[in-house]
Amino acid sequence: MDDEPPQLPRIDPSIAPAVGFPPPLVFLGFLLLGLLLDDVMHLPPIPMGRALEWPGFGLMMAGIGLIIVSLGMFSAYGEDPQPWTPSQAIIARGPYRHSRNPMYLGMLMIQLGYALWDASMGVLAFVPFAFIAIDRAVIAREESYLRRKFGKAFEDYCARVRRWI
Repeated sequence: MDDEPPQLPRIDPSIAPAVGFPPPLVFLGFLLLGLLLDDVMHLPPIPMGRALEWPGFGLMMAGIGLIIVSLGMFSAYGEDPQPWTPSQAIIARGPYRHSRNPMYLGMLMIQLGYALWDASMGVLAFVPFAFIAIDRAVIAREESYLRRKFGKAFEDYCARVRRWI
């Protein structure tokens, strides 16, 4: 009797995006770095911090909602949202009509919303870094793969829909 766990098949990088880490960890990492920066540098809170609590909370909830709806679109298309898995279709409905990356936009909204809600200057300072890291290390790789896989259909989609908003 063989007690070894089943091995998952290895995905050929030529048929899937070359993203080898979960993008939510990028946002979480920058959020935690921002909180650490607040703590170590004793940064002052964002001015008007109390007035920004509810808008920040609303932005976080909108980001969560955007992610949930986007995940629902992946499910409706039978797609796996993990960025290192092969794609079978270009999703161009729901939030994907307005942004090619609504899940990452939702994650960015959560980080920005948290910065406002907590009046965290450190978290706010790292929002641009999270944006750049996802844009360059994740989205660029995903889009390169999608161009190879879908060709003109993806180019047409890119011409109609912005990368972020």
